[in-house]
Amino acid sequence: MTSKASGGAASGKECNLLQLFVKDASFEAPGVPGILFGHDQPSLEFDVANTYNLCAEAGTKLGEVYTVLVRVTVHARAQTQTLFLIEVQQGGLFEVVGYGADELDFVLRTRAAETLYPYARELVSSLVSRAGFPRLQLKAINFESRYSKAMQEYYDAVQGDVAKA
Repeated sequence: MTSKASGGAASGKECNLLQLFVKDASFEAPGVPGILFGHDQPSLEFDVANTYNLCAEAGTKLGEVYTVLVRVTVHARAQTQTLFLIEVQQGGLFEVVGYGADELDFVLRTRAAETLYPYARELVSSLVSRAGFPRLQLKAINFESRYSKAMQEYYDAVQGDVAKA
């Protein structure tokens, strides 16, 4: 599967998914099966994060390849009782071509994460359904918007620290 970043082949910039993998999947439902038969409307706590690093093992054969992980955690509770707790880490090996060092963080945290997130969503949905709970469809995420917000918060914090000095 190949995922072209904005600009595509015309500009020589590409973000190619070489290999898809599940790094980790954890599912806990301590009250099953009893909890399946009557509980209050659950509240969901949802968290998503992504990381990347240079993959030295793949790099020896393929060039500059990055391992990107998208971690999704979902905790469903009915009052104080845990219905289920899921954590999945969906991973991929990405070849990034034509981007400068200043663009690399952006591409791996946005374009690569956008490629992996649908697979993580499907895995979470499948685990919830297989445990006997109603289907859970996680919302889509705009990784570019999240990245911009995080960078703005970082710059604001740095400027605040400089002003204090």
